[in-house]
Parts: sequence; C-alpha cells; structure tokens
Amino acid sequence: RGGRGSPSFFNVEDKIDVLNSTLGKSMGGASGGFSTGVKEFIDLQRQKSRPYLFSNAIAPPVVAGTLKALDVVQGDETVLEQLRSNTKQFRTQMKEAGFTITGSDSCAIAPVMLGDAKLASTFADKMLEQGIYVIGFSYPVVPKGQARIRVQLSASHTTEEVQRLIDAFKAVKKELL
Repeated sequence: RGGRGSPSFFNVEDKIDVLNSTLGKSMGGASGGFSTGVKEFIDLQRQKSRPYLFSNAIAPPVVAGTLKALDVVQGDETVLEQLRSNTKQFRTQMKEAGFTITGSDSCAIAPVMLGDAKLASTFADKMLEQGIYVIGFSYPVVPKGQARIRVQLSASHTTEEVQRLIDAFKAVKKELL
C-alpha cells in the first residue's frame, strides 16, 4: 500500500511505537538503516544501544539516494504496480515450474529454496553462465538444510527480463535436477 512498509501494508500503522528499517533492499541497495518512534524510546536507544554508540552516520549520498527513491515511490504509483506485476509473474511461474518459493506472495524478495548448500552454489554458477547473477545462500547465513537462491525483483526490471530470469531457472533446473 503505497510503498510505505510493512505497517502500512498490514494496516497497523497506528499500533506501531517503534519502527526499525534498512535502507538496503527496498531502497535500491544502499546501506544503513534507521529507527524511528516515540521520543522516549529514541532517547533511550541513543544512550544505551551499543550498536548505536559504535555506529557511523549514514553517508550523504546514501541519504540523497534514499530520499530520491522515496520521492519516486510516493509520487508514481506505476512504479509499485510494476514491482507487484514483476513479483507476481516471477512467483507464479516459478511455483508452476515446481520451485519452492518462500515468504509472502506479495514480497519482491523471493527465496528460491534448494535445500542443499552445494546445489545452491552450483545452481548460482550455472545461472551466471545463463547471464543471470544470483547468489546461493547456505549455512551459516541460513539454517542447515535450507540453502537457497534469493532473488530480489525490482520495478526497473522489464517483463521480458523477468521472463528471461524464469526461463534461466527452468533451464538450470532441467540440467541439474
């Protein structure tokens, strides 16, 4: 709903006292994050939180890029519509092809579950041979036996690019499984 995060998506904004978020995946791959909330909590966090005490300020270019990304998302609903379309296309067709995709069907971060760590690594290498760059995640990043390739869809991907991604997954699956 409007690209305003999970509280907005689940319509619980009025029930949230503290919001922590990252400036990574949803904001174009930047780094850093933030906490916002009631003044008393933020004051306590500034005084007692070790990560806060030993952290660095977010770099000005990251702030500028994040603000621009927020302007785009809030000012143009077609961007979110494209992201939703790409997400639906990928998740639907991948499941039809027999892949296990975890998480919410509306989430643009789509873990393609493969289970075996070696398989995830080999699968990622084969995807690169297809011209698709993905990374296999395995233990200790994820629990043992839950290795995966995490796909991060974007509104900047075209329908054709998403289809090419799906076709590459199918081709590598046919080769390896």
